[in-house]
Amino acid sequence: MTSDDEFTRRLIGFGLSEKEALLYLHLLKYGPKTPSPLAKSLHTYREDIHRTLTSLIEKGMVRPSLDAPTVYAATDLDTALASALQKQQSELREMEERRRELQELSQQQRFRPPEEVSTFKIIKSIKELIAVSMPLLDSLQEEWLVAAPAYLTVVASLFGVNEAVHEFIKRGGKVRAIIDISYQVIEPVREMISISEEVRHIDEHGLVFVVFDRKISISAINAEVKRISLNEPVSGLWTDDPTYAQYLASTFEMIWRQSIPAEQRIEELLRQGPPQA
Repeated sequence: MTSDDEFTRRLIGFGLSEKEALLYLHLLKYGPKTPSPLAKSLHTYREDIHRTLTSLIEKGMVRPSLDAPTVYAATDLDTALASALQKQQSELREMEERRRELQELSQQQRFRPPEEVSTFKIIKSIKELIAVSMPLLDSLQEEWLVAAPAYLTVVASLFGVNEAVHEFIKRGGKVRAIIDISYQVIEPVREMISISEEVRHIDEHGLVFVVFDRKISISAINAEVKRISLNEPVSGLWTDDPTYAQYLASTFEMIWRQSIPAEQRIEELLRQGPPQA
């Protein structure tokens, strides 16, 4: 893998689309350009370039000139990444504000009390996954169980989940996580350990679910992702069926007994060194 490929892959991992990553890298390497030479260099159409430039401008990663013809320049990397992250965090804050507004409105209504039946709903994106999980973390009383792939440690670190978990632990709650720990997620896993999460590792366990107080659960239908982005599609099943939550909790305990401490896994990975490209 070339350095350009690796850089592009990292940008995609930060939440950019492939087109956005390639265009931003091109502007970083070759300086400001108008759309026509960009379209020629990237082997695409001017209309496609305009759409991608507009998206990068919204993310704060590209700035247009004020004169004509318009020339587009990449903002410096630190500023661009900070701006992209701020936009994603802003989207989460907006969703949280909408949630509070709906809760306030619901208190003013005379809604019919819910019947004692389990409900199910499908989660369709990382954004929706976080939006559903955060209120549950705020209301947790006892325990949160997590069985997750490595990339979800990055999601938790970037989008405020770890902060909510830390508050829960400070209230006396207990959090245990089983992660397939790779070299690339050593730092996010260390962050989890630093806030007193109990983290263990098992190779390719293939399970993706979380259980809240053994009453509510979210389990993956399809958890494969190509990039870390709030809009990245995933498929998950949310349910307040306690029987299913207890089943997942029992599965978690079985896997927990077979796993090893995260610190031991990290020591092994550091001895081996980073994987070769």
